[in-house]
Amino acid sequence: MSPERRVQRETPRRVAVTSPRTAAARRPRYPATREIDEQTRLGEVYMRSLLRTQFRLALFVCTVLACVVGGLPLLFLLIPELREVHLLGIPLPWAVLAGLIYPAFVIGAWLYVRQAERNERHFAELVERR
Repeated sequence: MSPERRVQRETPRRVAVTSPRTAAARRPRYPATREIDEQTRLGEVYMRSLLRTQFRLALFVCTVLACVVGGLPLLFLLIPELREVHLLGIPLPWAVLAGLIYPAFVIGAWLYVRQAERNERHFAELVERR
């Protein structure tokens, strides 16, 4: 026998290993939007995650604005000299209330809406990817 034939006989044959479940019926995959529309458990998880994200954002923005608004009286209490300062004939506390608080609310609201829309876009991408 030639050495080549001996090598061919000595090498084990390759065997294909398959799972017994390959022939099993697969569950149809529903899009995540359908899960949300039909209010399944998975759809509830998706919606809860979006609501939780939006709630966290709202708490953050409200906390920052509350610290700004609540910090001003504390600032004027701790540094009484600031109460005596006048800007264009208007006491500084009033000028700060008129010139800082309302723009802070507008900027906070703008940032909130911008971030909330971004969260919704990320959620939509997540739902569409599935």
